[in-house]
Amino acid sequence: QVQLVESGGGTVQPGGSLSLSCAASGYMFSSYSMAWFRQSPGKERDFVAAISRSWSRSYADSVKGRFTISRDNAKNTTYLQMNSLKPEDTAVYSCAANRANVPSTATSMYNYWGQGTQVTVSS
Repeated sequence: QVQLVESGGGTVQPGGSLSLSCAASGYMFSSYSMAWFRQSPGKERDFVAAISRSWSRSYADSVKGRFTISRDNAKNTTYLQMNSLKPEDTAVYSCAANRANVPSTATSMYNYWGQGTQVTVSS
């Protein structure tokens, strides 16, 4: 049974940092590309960052230079380090897994999804 479990969300002030984790189980983690998406109330799910199994990365323009995606295949975990957070980064952040070796930005490419973790940026 495939599971993706996110953790690390919370409330932070503007300019602060958070680190999200996504623990995977039930499939060969190292063979999949991983990504983070986010969704705010009343809005569509948006791409944030992705990393392929060969460590190619892609980022949404809105987070470039502030967020960093990484993976630890030994721990079956993907991370999202978020710095210089802004109120507009407030959303539920979900991780996803993709069988192709491509850091795709498209939700349709992803086979497995986690439930998400809330990130709130507010003073």
